[in-house]
Amino acid sequence: MKRRTFVISAAVGPFLPAIATTVVAAQSPVASPAGDAVMATPGQELDMMLLPKFLGIAPFDQANQGAQEAHAELENPGKLDFVGPTAENSVAGQIEFVTNAPAGGYDVVMLSNNSGDQIAPAAVAAQEAGTKVVTWDSPIPNAEGESLFVAQVDFDETGKVMADMALSILGEDGGPFAILSASPDAANQNAWIASMEAVLATEEYANLELLEIVYGDDQSEKSYEQALALVDKYPEMALIMAPTSVGIVAAAKALQDEGLCDSIKVSGLGLPDEMSSYLENGCAPEFALWSFVDLGYLTYYTSYLLASGAIQGVEGETFEAGRLGTYTIEADPTRPDTGALRIVMGPFSVYNAENPGV
Repeated sequence: MKRRTFVISAAVGPFLPAIATTVVAAQSPVASPAGDAVMATPGQELDMMLLPKFLGIAPFDQANQGAQEAHAELENPGKLDFVGPTAENSVAGQIEFVTNAPAGGYDVVMLSNNSGDQIAPAAVAAQEAGTKVVTWDSPIPNAEGESLFVAQVDFDETGKVMADMALSILGEDGGPFAILSASPDAANQNAWIASMEAVLATEEYANLELLEIVYGDDQSEKSYEQALALVDKYPEMALIMAPTSVGIVAAAKALQDEGLCDSIKVSGLGLPDEMSSYLENGCAPEFALWSFVDLGYLTYYTSYLLASGAIQGVEGETFEAGRLGTYTIEADPTRPDTGALRIVMGPFSVYNAENPGV
């Protein structure tokens, strides 16, 4: 999409220094079919924003690495900006970025949502102003203002994977465990926990007892403190399940520092590079994750196709996403009655002594 951008000197907050209005000069054909799958035409000029929950942690840096790979592969002469708030200001900061995106001339915002439904009005306004909003990693729960969600895995599957790891670590007799999550507004965390609670209600997992769900806000220090608070509150606890890459490391370090790894284990979702020492010393005998590099790459491809008009973002559309292959847009069963649409990347990788991942 060939565009001309005019910058007007006006402050729009700390994130975007000036207001930019965009004039669409011409629209060329943007895709050619390959069978039933749409393929991207490289070289479309699109300005794209990759907006994680916050900056400063490895998974989001890896997602940016994947997005940058796709940006170069598709030869987009437009900009790809990797921006975000701090962890402490995540909700308000994300809302401000999305609010200011149309004025900044962005064709699409790729959002890992940490703001629950609070961000929906800003997303709706951005769409009305011509900026697409594609979510990845964590969607908008009510789907308002969301064009499409790029899911890393099937969210319903996540609960079973965590329950299976808990049984694998604790044995068939199970035991009491607690969940250390990120923030109460993180849609992905809430969906994963809900799916795990549904699994726990079945006979196969009846011996697993969920004691409490606590939140570390994806901050290392707070997650560390929450892990120790769980230890103090529940002397019978045998496992901390942390479906967050920050929380799982913090919990493992807390147990290691207190010399508790023989009696209490840690599991959840974590990066192999960050968890290798805890895998070796037995604090975290098993955990799982997916490739954030691939997630960033797929999110970029999807967003490029959508923003360029190659796909419309409707159920049943099939497209090629470079080295990752073919994807089909489907209704999101984890958000019924919202009209939400998704594609699912997958798969999970489970890491243990036999498969350390590093």
